[in-house]
Amino acid sequence: MSAFPAVLSAMSEGVRIAIDAVRANKVRAGLTILGIAVGVFVVVAIAAAVHGINQAVARDFASMGPTTFFVTRYPISFESCDGSETSCQWLRNPPLRPNEVDALRQLPSVDAVGERLEWGAKVAYRSTELSSTSVEGYSAEWTLINAPEVYPGRAFTPSEVRTGARVAVISTLMAERLFGDSDPLGKTIAMNDVPFEVIGVFKDNVSFLNGGDRPKAVVPITTLIRSIGARASGVALAVKPREELAPALARDLAIDDVTATLRGLRGSRPSEESSFAIITQDRLFETYDKIVGMFFLVMLVLSGVGLIVGGVGVVAIMMISVTERTREIGVRKALGATKATILWQFLVEAATLTGIGGAIGLFVGWLGTLLIRNFTPVEASIPPLAVVAALGASCITGILFGLLPASRAARLDPVEALRYE
Repeated sequence: MSAFPAVLSAMSEGVRIAIDAVRANKVRAGLTILGIAVGVFVVVAIAAAVHGINQAVARDFASMGPTTFFVTRYPISFESCDGSETSCQWLRNPPLRPNEVDALRQLPSVDAVGERLEWGAKVAYRSTELSSTSVEGYSAEWTLINAPEVYPGRAFTPSEVRTGARVAVISTLMAERLFGDSDPLGKTIAMNDVPFEVIGVFKDNVSFLNGGDRPKAVVPITTLIRSIGARASGVALAVKPREELAPALARDLAIDDVTATLRGLRGSRPSEESSFAIITQDRLFETYDKIVGMFFLVMLVLSGVGLIVGGVGVVAIMMISVTERTREIGVRKALGATKATILWQFLVEAATLTGIGGAIGLFVGWLGTLLIRNFTPVEASIPPLAVVAALGASCITGILFGLLPASRAARLDPVEALRYE
């Protein structure tokens, strides 16, 4: 029990000396603290952003149901592609045709097949114009697969999709920018100078993936192609399996049926690759993790550079401290202080110095998280593990880089140290 007060006393003394060193050597200590603070700030800010993006991605996928999968013309690919069919064989894939979509809707293992096509358009109401607007075309299954919160108003009907009716459901952001506080229902807006009647307003969930901070309109997919001139070759499908079986079995059965049906309609031979891509949510998460993981790795390397800069500063300032306190160390050793005691004191001093930088970096990272949360679609939040990692990394940096000056102080000969002027 008697050892604990001694350890506590040594720690408090090391902290006090570190603070005195900061005051006495403001420039050197400031540069050291700055390097550590930058490294910690990068770790915290990126971790907060990635945490918020992860939550948004999980929420977006959950809104479509865990078993929903996608059929697209092109796969998700990271292979080298120069635009030629030799290096990118999937460029030869034909677009999804209406008869293929109808055939998939007839499959007993499939509950719904939704078509989706995204385009850009200029949207205007009277003198107000939005030049950069996302216009998405959906089939009538929109409300079954990715149920939107439409209020006030309603979504378009199957008959409106078949006839290519010029009706639109706009996002709350578009409604605010075009109509202000007035009721948008029944009003006519122009998309690329083509009139559309507003029949509903939907709440667009703001997230990193769906770009909810951008005005958006949803129209029948047939209208988007016929009236606005979108290319039908970009149509993608969202397939929702029937879930009489276990979810995983239902999805796998639907994938097998969809694959067999499309390959049969396209006359694909058993040895040939499929001329379409089926993408599950697991595959999307895997691709997403790769992208975010590479980005996060780069940020960690950059933060590591900041920690190394701070660590070099720790070595410099601690070496100066050892030199300035050589006589004091000799007196302490003459009075019975052991090498371990001296080593411990200087390591505590180094860890305190970098810990101050870590705390500052954590505070600035918290401010950065607030800015990201309030001014971007990312609902950034700092995970508790990131706080522990940031402070732990800063203290460990101080200990590692403080070992050299601390060991030098511990090895000083007391007689030579007492003679030092």
